[in-house]
Amino acid sequence: MPDYPLIDDHGLIGDLQTAALVATDGSIDWFCAPRFDSPSVFGALLDHGRGGHCRVRPTAGVFNSKQLYFPDTAILVTRFLTEAGVGEVVDFMPVTSATTAVATHRIVRLVRCVRGRMTFELDVAPRFDYGREPHETHVTESGVVFEGNRTAMTLNLIREPDDERLGRFVVDAGDVHAEVALEAGQTRGLLLETGSAGPVREIRVAEAWRLFDETAAFWRNWLSRSTYAGRWREMLERSAITLKLMTYAPSGGLVAAPTAALPEQIGGERNWDYRYTWVRDASFSVYSLLGMGFTDEAAALGSWLRDRVDEQSDKNNGSGPLHIMYRVDGSTDLSEETLEHWEGYRGSAPVHIGNGAAGQLQLDIYGEALDSIYVADQHGIATSHHGWLRTCDLVNWVAGNWDQPEEGIWETRGGRQNFTYGRLMCWVALDRGIRLATAHGRPAPLESWHRQRDAIYNQIMERGWSPIRRAFRQHYDTDVLDSALLRMPTVGFITPTDPMWTSTLAAMDEELVTDSLVYRYDPAASPDGLRGSEGTFSLCTFAYVDSLARAGQLDKARVTFEKMLTYANHLGLYSEEVALTGEQIGNFPQAFTHLALIDAAITLDQRLDRAGR
Repeated sequence: MPDYPLIDDHGLIGDLQTAALVATDGSIDWFCAPRFDSPSVFGALLDHGRGGHCRVRPTAGVFNSKQLYFPDTAILVTRFLTEAGVGEVVDFMPVTSATTAVATHRIVRLVRCVRGRMTFELDVAPRFDYGREPHETHVTESGVVFEGNRTAMTLNLIREPDDERLGRFVVDAGDVHAEVALEAGQTRGLLLETGSAGPVREIRVAEAWRLFDETAAFWRNWLSRSTYAGRWREMLERSAITLKLMTYAPSGGLVAAPTAALPEQIGGERNWDYRYTWVRDASFSVYSLLGMGFTDEAAALGSWLRDRVDEQSDKNNGSGPLHIMYRVDGSTDLSEETLEHWEGYRGSAPVHIGNGAAGQLQLDIYGEALDSIYVADQHGIATSHHGWLRTCDLVNWVAGNWDQPEEGIWETRGGRQNFTYGRLMCWVALDRGIRLATAHGRPAPLESWHRQRDAIYNQIMERGWSPIRRAFRQHYDTDVLDSALLRMPTVGFITPTDPMWTSTLAAMDEELVTDSLVYRYDPAASPDGLRGSEGTFSLCTFAYVDSLARAGQLDKARVTFEKMLTYANHLGLYSEEVALTGEQIGNFPQAFTHLALIDAAITLDQRLDRAGR
């Protein structure tokens, strides 16, 4: 088994339509184009030998590397330290268009020698369409063209006039290799351009630095709109930039992660494609972004949600008027397939692309969607008359369909159950519909909505409560606990100091929490239709912090939060889960985790301020 970098040994760059992962060894080993959910160009993260990469690193056999973001930007700097000198690779993607989908995307890789001397080796080995589309390679004086039947990419050299040192490429089986020797103060590099078969052009170093300056200015101007001034500003601003990087600007859709098939257990089968927009994640992000003052992004996500509501149809195989997830452009073709020719990250097969859970019935998404509409309304992002009619349609559907088994928030593949969390969020959908109608005097069947909302409340209290565990349970036919229910006080279903809730929190603390990290549930006690186990779920840990803070357990909440911050990678990024070793596993970085971090920090800030601490 070849060596794979750790999942958390990566940084993320992007241009608001797609993104790339850069490892600490200078390798771009994941990049899809022209969109997040397009086939890969570089995919070594999922198959070291056959996935493809673009690597820039010292030729020296021994080197140390460090990574950092250029302050307040999404520009990534990978520094290499050797006995002969210090060098760095500066990676970024210029933002081409914030509103229009484009076919061409650029990755700039500036290669610098900072001190002494350093020789860099460059290897560019694209593998179009997950390695299924062959290509021809054409070398010119100014760069290289990689051309497949449907996909193309150019490599444009960044160098000074009459400098031939970066033009001597060796072609090997369609890949290109080169070396460049630099002295202190010298800069050369590459500009990779997908969606273009040429012409290749030579780029001056000064022009490349202008692109750097423009990209840095874009991110700093965007971040300056943040209104957060709390205790964890650096972490929250990095989370906000990360969420922005995972937003498909032409539609406003937020992908759950820019990666696919990274395992929840090394060697396991829980390897899902997260390059899509979940209604749940989009809904939560409205609340988080508004909490930091990013109203434009929240409005764009709200618009994305409203578009899905406008398209609502009951022809979704019984899963309701909303799909649980969509492609970034709002389409619903997410057919799942397996890449049999790829071995998976560190041998974690199967490699899934597409997502077979797309047709599931998950009742909670209606509460999350309605809650985001309600929160947006409170911040002055109003719903039109047409939008209100579609909102009423959603609430009416929930009123008539909430009392049925479903697959649940965790997308289990072990059959439908009467999940307590699904019922909880149906209560939220009806409650927020009632509040919106009442606040604005809009027409609605309020008597029916009140009746169904109260019926859900009573059912949860009677059947969602486990007298044995003295806690709210995962579903009505089990006594298993579920950390999704940490949102019960957050959405206002129960007060955070209610004895039933404090008892539930104590039970979760005993069963699901290990040294501040939180599991979703115990898969051994609640079979989910899949083999293997998983790590602690990072979003649940941050939700646990939120619940502790609301319950007045401020010391415990703060210690738990601070501990969780130590599990971030060297750049402040989080994947989906944390393994027993502390290694990050699952798709990376995960939007849900960064959303939950923002929410937990804002809640904890507020409670600490009130307590004068």
